[in-house]
Amino acid sequence: MMVVMGDDPVAALLRWEDAGAHWAVIDRHAESVTVGLYRCDGGEEVDRFTSDDPALLEFVRGRESSF
Repeated sequence: MMVVMGDDPVAALLRWEDAGAHWAVIDRHAESVTVGLYRCDGGEEVDRFTSDDPALLEFVRGRESSF
């Protein structure tokens, strides 16, 4: 799954989790976050995105990954 510009980033992460795959915060700043998307087996990174969406910032607050 590629995250397409305009996608709701929280919904994208939830779809990713529902598919059995994992995500992790790669970089975090006060006003943005970069998230990596990883294969279901916890293996290689298949995509990443950076967003300043307030809902995403709240969703990942205090979380480092989907584990």
